[in-house]
Amino acid sequence: VQLQASGGGLVQPGGSLRLSCVASGFTMDYYNMAWFRQAPGKEREGISCITKSDTSTEYADSVKGRFTIARDSAKNTVYLHMNNVKPEDTAVYYCAPVWACDNGYQVVFSGGQGTLVTVSS
Repeated sequence: VQLQASGGGLVQPGGSLRLSCVASGFTMDYYNMAWFRQAPGKEREGISCITKSDTSTEYADSVKGRFTIARDSAKNTVYLHMNNVKPEDTAVYYCAPVWACDNGYQVVFSGGQGTLVTVSS
């Protein structure tokens, strides 16, 4: 089981990025999928979640209105579209299947590395 996040990099404030997380060894469609981030010296933050039926999405207040989560079942991939990024969005981002899109996004299992997003001018 592996989750490979990619798409991070250096972006200026106000810019956009699209992060991808490709799963191998399991089928994402069977799970609710969430994006997390962890900034240096800070705790992990669950920022977005999409239900396994794709009927519902959820966002943390810190990213609501700026980030969008989406799933491509054919590619076994979940995306995070990031718009109007801010310096406080700087963090390592990664995805994981979660039991539910609530209760703090409890992770079913994790695996693989995240991708670093740095927002700076």
